[in-house]
Amino acid sequence: MEVRVANVRKEFDRFPALHDVSLDIRSGELIALLGPSGSGKTTLLRLIAGLERPTRGKIFFGEEDASLKSIQERNVGFVFQHYALFRHMTVADNIGFGLKVRPGATRPPAEEIRRRASELLDFVQLSGLEKRYPAQLSGGQRQRVALARAMAIEPAVLLLDEPFGALDAQVRRELRRWLRDIHDTTGHTTIFVTHDQEEALELADRVVVMSQGRIEQVGTADEVYDTPNSPFVYGFIGDSSSLPARVEDGQVWLAERPIGLSAPDVPAGAATLFFRPHDVELLDGCGGCIAGTVVNSRRVAETRRVELEVGGDRQRVEIELPIDHAAANKSRIAFRPRKWKLFPRAD
Repeated sequence: MEVRVANVRKEFDRFPALHDVSLDIRSGELIALLGPSGSGKTTLLRLIAGLERPTRGKIFFGEEDASLKSIQERNVGFVFQHYALFRHMTVADNIGFGLKVRPGATRPPAEEIRRRASELLDFVQLSGLEKRYPAQLSGGQRQRVALARAMAIEPAVLLLDEPFGALDAQVRRELRRWLRDIHDTTGHTTIFVTHDQEEALELADRVVVMSQGRIEQVGTADEVYDTPNSPFVYGFIGDSSSLPARVEDGQVWLAERPIGLSAPDVPAGAATLFFRPHDVELLDGCGGCIAGTVVNSRRVAETRRVELEVGGDRQRVEIELPIDHAAANKSRIAFRPRKWKLFPRAD
């Protein structure tokens, strides 16, 4: 099922939570809505679900305007962060609940509901647990039951709101791989909300990066990581460092000297230089480079993360070095970014 969000604005007590957002989601696509708290990602998901109505704009399921339809009429499956399972119901009854409450004409026979619940339990790798209650399950098992319940109604669109947010890191990683396998098998159009960039980049076909009620960028994991289109996206996706700079005669300058980076296509004037900590090369001298004083050094897995103070105003940046690099406090390190991006700014 294709989903199209067309110029949607949502206000709460006249406060705009979404500003004229438009988004096209292809049938069978796995989409991540990624952003910090307050970015509007959950509001957008709730609008697609039918839990909220847009102040302005429309939401289409296929060619049909679904803006005023209820969540039942849209036939969406919803998975919440905290499972929302019925504690007094068994696992099997939880999974079959959406089918049991359908109007009489569309409600399957009891035997069909039991068969469907059993199939889904097998599908989510929980066979044999149908008679247990939610309190008897682990967090990861409960979330699998919640997903099975959402899929039981054969939804047109599957929506997940921070589905792994209540789980520990190891379980999250396992369920991420599992959810991707489930999606590839079923082909549901799936939209999930997360503030975890690793989760979004690993799982999604495309990532929708949001900030302050607007969509900043839509793209594949490679596109939003390698070619971010705004300072926000560069700073939010992956680790990054930034420094105030300026462009003169097609060259990048820090303070009073060029640093050996050419920017012939960037307008002259003030700019911000962004780079990834791992995308730097160390230099012996500094005829044209960035030099800083080490203020902190720590091990991160198989690399050393070093914090430097750069320039007279002591701007701080981080770079990654080989684990065997000493990087003693107050020592000087000269480097130059291998990959970088400039964004013009107004002083």
